[in-house]
Amino acid sequence: MSVKEFPLPDLGEGLTESEIVAWKVSVGDRVELNQIIAEVETAKALVEVPSPFEGTVRALHAEPGQTLDVGAPLVSFEVEDGADDGVDDSVGDDLEPADAAVDAVEQARVLEPVVVGARAEDAADAPSEIVGQGAVSAVATPTKEERHEVLVGRGPKEQSGQRPHRRPRSGRLSAPIVRERAGGDQGASSGAGETRLAASGVRRRTAEAMVRSAAVPQVTEFLTVDVTRGIRLLDRLAAEPEFRGRRVTVLTLAAKALCIALAATPDANARWDDATDEIVTPPGVNLGIAVATDRGLVVPNIRDADGMRMPDLADAIRSLVETARAGRSTPAELTGGTVTITNVGVFGVDAGTPLLNPGETAILALGAVNRRPWEHKNAVRLRHVMTLSLTFDHRVIDGEQGSRLLRDIARILADPASALAVA
Repeated sequence: MSVKEFPLPDLGEGLTESEIVAWKVSVGDRVELNQIIAEVETAKALVEVPSPFEGTVRALHAEPGQTLDVGAPLVSFEVEDGADDGVDDSVGDDLEPADAAVDAVEQARVLEPVVVGARAEDAADAPSEIVGQGAVSAVATPTKEERHEVLVGRGPKEQSGQRPHRRPRSGRLSAPIVRERAGGDQGASSGAGETRLAASGVRRRTAEAMVRSAAVPQVTEFLTVDVTRGIRLLDRLAAEPEFRGRRVTVLTLAAKALCIALAATPDANARWDDATDEIVTPPGVNLGIAVATDRGLVVPNIRDADGMRMPDLADAIRSLVETARAGRSTPAELTGGTVTITNVGVFGVDAGTPLLNPGETAILALGAVNRRPWEHKNAVRLRHVMTLSLTFDHRVIDGEQGSRLLRDIARILADPASALAVA
């Protein structure tokens, strides 16, 4: 028998650490090749890590709630000498992080998202609380030769003289992570019954991102608009053959309006490059939809949303929702956004001051759609009214540009035919 050590693999997207959420195996368990052995959380997603070996678990090198650096020992396995475990013994124990795990992690999953974006009137049946179970990463069993290349890696590490060490964080070694602080426990000055929750990878990185965002000179403007005609359009579209069976909501209409309005104010889709003090304009609109999870905020995006017809955009939004519901949002889908839209209206909120997603110049928040007394054709009538909130980076666009973008979005929602004037 020989011992094989499996280090925490590089989970992609430049991430350097992960938190152990749960072990799927125990010391002494017999595991198969590609069997899920652990659930770890990166800054972007919850990931299931498969075993690169067939053998017996000899040691688990971390506890739930502990954060490990990439390359730190994760699991030690005891394998039979000469057994077909996919490992060339001549390579030795010092191996690169297993690429098979990396392949599996490409299917990194985000669990239990709450999709922030649906028509307020449809909040009862909107996917506002989407609970996923975390899809198991499917990895095909390769040949022995392929397993050597894929599971083991490219060869021995450069001998550095020492291995990376575990990097525990304060308060992260307790299991469960939520701990009741009784009076006198570690000098707690508050009363009994206090609980503390160690921030998870997603929530911690979200907090860091929001701190960075707050350092940006950003401005929020508000505009309340009568969207009765927009609501009527949605009702008419629902009966059209091309839209039949598609979920077309205020979010869909607002997303289309934002994409159209950006054509007249393209700098709102650009970003400020801190390293070069340049304004970088991408070739298209990657429209982010803010998604809240119990671990923090994530923003998956729809690539090239500006080139989509409204039926296609409706399908893309629905697909984004279904992907999140099934826990299939990958780290790649959570990066590269250029502008974001969030719907706080599904929670009954009229308006807010959303913080920018770092690296973006604008974020549009949709408030609740309510029937309110509103002046219409020289009379006060009950109309569908909502408030739009637009936060923008004042380094990239100024007040005139931000106001124009918000006005154009509002005009399209109030009178969809006006899209012809700004398209």
